[in-house]
Amino acid sequence: MGIDWKELVFFVVGGLGLFLIGMGMMSEGLKEVAGRKLKQVLESMTKQPLVGFAMGAIVTGLIQSSSATTVMIIGLINAGLLTLKQAICVIFGANVGTTITAWIVSLTQFEGFKITDYALPAVMIGFLLQVLGKKRKTKSIGKIIIGFSVLFIGLGFMKDAFAGLEENPHVVQWLAGIGGKPHIALLAGMFITMLIQSSSASIAIFQMMAVGGALGEDWINVLNVAIPFMLGSDIGTTITAQIAALQTNVPAKRAAWAHTMFNVIGAALVLPFFYAGLFTKAVLAISWWQLGPGTILSTIAVANTLFKFCCSALFLPFSSQLEALVKQIVRQKKGDIIIRPVVLEARLLDTPAIALEQSRREIVRMAQEGKRALESAIQALMDSDRRGVESTRRIEDLVDTYQFQITTYLVDLSKRQLDEDVSRELPVLLHMVNDLERVGDHAVNIAEIADRKIEHGVVFTEVASEESKGAVKEIFKMYENILQALDKNDVQAAHRALSSENKLNRMQVQFRRHHVQRMTDGVCAAEPGVIFIDVIDNIEKIGDHLTNIAQSVIGGIQWAGIESNTLSGEYEAIIDS
Repeated sequence: MGIDWKELVFFVVGGLGLFLIGMGMMSEGLKEVAGRKLKQVLESMTKQPLVGFAMGAIVTGLIQSSSATTVMIIGLINAGLLTLKQAICVIFGANVGTTITAWIVSLTQFEGFKITDYALPAVMIGFLLQVLGKKRKTKSIGKIIIGFSVLFIGLGFMKDAFAGLEENPHVVQWLAGIGGKPHIALLAGMFITMLIQSSSASIAIFQMMAVGGALGEDWINVLNVAIPFMLGSDIGTTITAQIAALQTNVPAKRAAWAHTMFNVIGAALVLPFFYAGLFTKAVLAISWWQLGPGTILSTIAVANTLFKFCCSALFLPFSSQLEALVKQIVRQKKGDIIIRPVVLEARLLDTPAIALEQSRREIVRMAQEGKRALESAIQALMDSDRRGVESTRRIEDLVDTYQFQITTYLVDLSKRQLDEDVSRELPVLLHMVNDLERVGDHAVNIAEIADRKIEHGVVFTEVASEESKGAVKEIFKMYENILQALDKNDVQAAHRALSSENKLNRMQVQFRRHHVQRMTDGVCAAEPGVIFIDVIDNIEKIGDHLTNIAQSVIGGIQWAGIESNTLSGEYEAIIDS
């Protein structure tokens, strides 16, 4: 049976593109819809290694794909909802949960299904939620459904591209001839699984070939091919997580490598036992009760389950060491975003003074991230570097996370019995958080202006370039003073920040006049002029928000006559939205 290589290549390339698009949509939807309750549920379910392991096994048992579970975990890490250590334990469980497919094959002779049959109508459901949904959360759920569906459609196309391999006589003949060459069987399992993106599917194909007699009827010979093929397929399936992590942050990439290291090291540890004949004997000993035509099928299922249970039992106590290993493999580089958890301890809410101090520390960290976003946006603008545009968006997502977590914490604190000083300081901190979030928004605006400048090949005149550098220098000077004012409660630094704001206001007026004059003289074209003014306006607005923070520090972080409970409803509405 011939293979249409053109169709195979087209299906693989197109399926891969759909997979990446779906992964991106899913991750964005998760970040939009996931609130504090979802985060708490995930954290509570994965707080203990054994619980995380069980969660991974159950979820994977239901959806019958460790690759899909790992992709979901990478999406959750990318959205900042799981830590790397939590994810590693879930991945261990996912590897055990995926063995259920082999057992289903042994019991039902494997009636395959086409996943696109379910994914296509799900796309319409997600689309309707996005179009007809009135709430933001409903629209975000629609995005998640579409993302998942498109992701699986992409996987479906890639699987369909190689669906005829098990029927190709050359492939069958080749597999039948490698009984005495386990290293070739391992490479075959790895290669085929990389192509079809599913270890469960490749093992199922192998089971069907075995029961059809392609590998002979001697159990020992069948297992001598099946076991290394299975080990190779477990290594090959990690490619899916690696692909999913291509466009994610550093912790998500580390989770993908944890999945790879778990399967590679596990296979390496089992191979000596296989070559010594011990692993095969263990499988046959466990399968002693097997009778009937389904014996070969269930024996392969036993081998798969035994391997993954043993590896999980071995690795689970050493999840911290695996975490340290992948951190060495995937190191943080300049510009990479690490989503660190916001340090706000709920148990300290009953000690308002300490809870408020925690909030102040996190607000300083939020301000530092806002400065990073601005630096990245300015770099994109000055150097015409699109990497800075994307980096700014990722940092702004982190700033939004800070806003949500700190605001939620302060609103919860406002419901406690507070003394007068805490009650007056709390609403000021809430408004500080809001101002810092707006700084992040304006940084993204500048990044998008930079993107427009790059797209249209816009170049500033020498005068406009010098003026923009002057404004940038002043806003960073102001930001440094704000950080010092927040961190040290330095009133003098806050006054210096106000001085910078006055300069920025004068610059905005002066630069606008200069721009009009350049336009009149024909020195500057319309498009560069519009971009220049947009940049200056956004810098001036950032100065306005930093001014609000400076004035709060000068006022002792207190507003006379304003009680915290008068603002809790307003900010609860922000949280719910």
